[in-house]
Amino acid sequence: MMRRDVFQAIADPTRRSILMSLTTEPKNVNNLSDQFDMTRQAVSLHVKYLQECGVITVKKEGRERYCSLEVQKLAEVADWLEPFRKMWTGKFSQLNNLLDELQSESK
Repeated sequence: MMRRDVFQAIADPTRRSILMSLTTEPKNVNNLSDQFDMTRQAVSLHVKYLQECGVITVKKEGRERYCSLEVQKLAEVADWLEPFRKMWTGKFSQLNNLLDELQSESK
């Protein structure tokens, strides 16, 4: 089996929507399927993919399969984005300083 990672998990809009829907509470596959205009089987394939990427866990309770987020795994995305956030924060800070200077000069 090919090794999957968190970035492959979030590459697809449907998978991102599934992840967003799990931010409030665990949901069973049927509940997730109801949210999408696709077959339950198609949603199940996305769920399986997300599970292989390690961003959700699936627990069987009776006949139901409940999906839960693995927040620690998703933190890898935030960690990867951090240098870009710092860069943009710095750019906005410079822009703020420039705007303050221009405002001071016009007074």
